Amino acid sequence: MVASAAGRSFLRIDVCVCTFRREAVCNLIASLGAIIRPPGMAVRVIVADNDTLPSARDRVEAAFAAHGLEGVYLHAPDRNISIARNACLDAATAPFLAFIDDDETARPDWLVRLLARLDETGADVVFGRVSAVYLPSLPAWLSLADLHSPEAPIRNGVIDGGYTSNVLMRQAAVGATRFNPQFGRSGGEDTTFFAELQARGVRMAYASDAVVEEPVTPQRASLRWLAARAFRSGQTYGLVRLARGDGRLRVAALSLGRIAVYLARLPFSVSSPVRWRRVLVRTCLHGGILASATGQAPITLYGSARV
Repeated sequence: MVASAAGRSFLRIDVCVCTFRREAVCNLIASLGAIIRPPGMAVRVIVADNDTLPSARDRVEAAFAAHGLEGVYLHAPDRNISIARNACLDAATAPFLAFIDDDETARPDWLVRLLARLDETGADVVFGRVSAVYLPSLPAWLSLADLHSPEAPIRNGVIDGGYTSNVLMRQAAVGATRFNPQFGRSGGEDTTFFAELQARGVRMAYASDAVVEEPVTPQRASLRWLAARAFRSGQTYGLVRLARGDGRLRVAALSLGRIAVYLARLPFSVSSPVRWRRVLVRTCLHGGILASATGQAPITLYGSARV
């Protein structure tokens, strides 16, 4: 894996991070300081602070210095994550750019494995795997169900949509495409961004061995939070389907059919503390798709301090 990246004469990568009042960004920066960098690879870290005031500047710049990283701190206020993501894109100058979340940490081989998959497939965008980390004090069903680890964006054998929590892209493939501020408070700005790239014919792939880890906080360790996230994801996916030209009646009918299937499964799942929760979360996902087909706006999840 390392040999593929090392085979290039010179390689520059900008790693983009959006943050909002989250001290864990320092743990992320520490992990980026420890990633494998073969000879000829230069990594720069761009952090966009979405808070009204530049509250993260001191700790971010101190973390850059402590871990020997070339870094850029940006103040991108407005409590709209699309604004922060777009600030990162505007500041990126490297031929390759990556996104990772501020509450994650990267494994040492993260970037070289993404690059290896990029070389192997000839893709323009490669998504990696996000692995949720559960504290022993949390209920056992959480780790057994593992609903906090995003599923690979693969439907019917092809990449469909995507996420910014673990991705590497060719700058040339992104071009002038930007994140839609309409989804900057609800989330889903990444799904619509990658759907737009996909509609332009940008090639995408998945690297299951390029792993970042994301601790599950107690505030997110609930079925209510998972259901709300699934519903919002369904709303976003429904809007993407509508933008592709699928009619509202078709999207509504398909989502109603899936809801009926999952509701029929629910009584047979109650004996398993994992199975019935999975069924319920999937039902909420398709409920969100139905909501988008009937004109409901995405719910707001972001814009306040995140945990």
